[in-house]
Amino acid sequence: MSNNEIIVKPGKIVKLFKTLSTAPDNLDKIKAREIWDETDQGSDIIVAVLDSGIQINHPNLKSNIIGGFNFTEDDEGKTDIYNDYLGHGTHVSGIIAALDNNKGVVGVAPKSNLLVLKVIDKNGKGTFSSLINAIKYAMEWTGPNGEKVSVINMSLGGTEANEELRKVIKMAYSKGIVLIAAAGNEGDGDKETIEISYPGFYKEVIQVGSISEAQTPSKFSNSNDNLDFVGPGENILSTHLNNDFVELTGTSMAAPFVAGSAALILKLINSTDPHLNPVYVYDYLLKHALPMENFSINQVGNGFIQLK
Repeated sequence: MSNNEIIVKPGKIVKLFKTLSTAPDNLDKIKAREIWDETDQGSDIIVAVLDSGIQINHPNLKSNIIGGFNFTEDDEGKTDIYNDYLGHGTHVSGIIAALDNNKGVVGVAPKSNLLVLKVIDKNGKGTFSSLINAIKYAMEWTGPNGEKVSVINMSLGGTEANEELRKVIKMAYSKGIVLIAAAGNEGDGDKETIEISYPGFYKEVIQVGSISEAQTPSKFSNSNDNLDFVGPGENILSTHLNNDFVELTGTSMAAPFVAGSAALILKLINSTDPHLNPVYVYDYLLKHALPMENFSINQVGNGFIQLK
């Protein structure tokens, strides 16, 4: 991987679902439904998803898409076409904000809105320069009714530090945007070894690792001393291409559970000083996280996210 390259690993499709009969229990594991009534399911919160795009007409997603922009060379670089050719961005978006539509899949904050910023191309690759431009775009974006981006999800990463990226991350943080990123999937299961992915490793970013369905650290999940929290990351059922639903595995899946949670928390705290939103959200997550004392802090950070 070059110094300017970021990647996503879409993950192996574990199972393909055309129709669903039962809802996944990950929302119950993080206690999202317990605060839906008091948060109106994240209504009016804008989450920017920096990823591989989205299936714009997916029935569980289309009504929650508020806009988008293409920063890749896909579709001849046309900026207003942000179609997803991998399924990764569509899956991540569904974890955050999928509507139920009687299909059994629903996002953490199903009334939040998605700003789709495509930085990963059809080959699963992108550049730090595209990521930087997308973060700047998210900071400056204003919706049709004056909406602003409150949360940025980045289920992607690169192995090299980038000073320009760090600078724009700090700018977004100072503006009150909650930044969330996947920890990365280069882990070896050894709590003593360190694996680092950027932008997740930067302290202004909430870095999210993965745990299994049995609530043990996922072997593939990066371990390092800047890890903040862990979320569900194995066999995660969400939206995919061709109106389908699939299970995928990776820290890419864990991060949007935190992004959706941030959307709900922002409705709870009702901050009078938006510049402090990242602090308020982090403190809420820290206060409610489930400690995982049997595991190293390098593997689980401050614990498993909980919303109640």
